Amino acid sequence: MRVLLQHPPVASEPARFVQLSLEQDLLGGWALVREAGQLGGRSQLRREQFLERDEAVAAFEKAREQQVRRGFQPVADAP
Repeated sequence: MRVLLQHPPVASEPARFVQLSLEQDLLGGWALVREAGQLGGRSQLRREQFLERDEAVAAFEKAREQQVRRGFQPVADAP
């Protein structure tokens, strides 16, 4: 699962983005990867580990909803 969200530019600030992805690791666990930053600038990458897929999916959906509430709009959504 992967989703890219963008926040429109405000005044002279560039647009911001958040990319969330859910990945399975080699040991059978799951990782929620969050990348956030300004378009064309630096970004920050955070990884959160989960043992069960259901927990990881719930965290993914919660993170996506939090970003939407903050004003980010989905740009791309992939399975």
